[in-house]
Amino acid sequence: MFWRLVKTAIFTGIAPLSVGILIPAWLEDRYGTPDVFLGMPTVIAGYIFLVYGIVLYLWCAWDFVRKGEGTPAPIDAPRKLVVSGPFRYVRNPMYVAVLCMIAAQVLHYFSKAVVVYFFSIFAAFHLFVLLYEEPHLRAVFGEEYQDYCRRVSRWLPRIRPAA
Repeated sequence: MFWRLVKTAIFTGIAPLSVGILIPAWLEDRYGTPDVFLGMPTVIAGYIFLVYGIVLYLWCAWDFVRKGEGTPAPIDAPRKLVVSGPFRYVRNPMYVAVLCMIAAQVLHYFSKAVVVYFFSIFAAFHLFVLLYEEPHLRAVFGEEYQDYCRRVSRWLPRIRPAA
């Protein structure tokens, strides 16, 4: 488990941290708009999205290591299908977590470049899920994954967790 945690930490530093936090900040710095303050409710909402995204990602990563016996990296994916925790509400909570981190920066910077980036990343995630991840999971986990897909939505979280 120790090495899975190490690999997860490395992957997290490279992918989610870069995609969810560093690149949006760089875009704002490079292509940003003049400072616009939208008020404290927007600032607070941004921080809520950021903290929620980080906590959600870390929870999912931990579940991949502990319950799935793998890592979030596609090259060392979990060997067991993880359908507990946040995965009971939405099939792709890690992608939702990264999108929340980017949405936090949309609210913080109020930048067109970061908004365009948000929608570009969502489109990239969606295509990756449709073209690679779901076919791969169907091939590896078969009917167990099919049943999970019938119970849990790809992107829109359930109000109540799936059984």
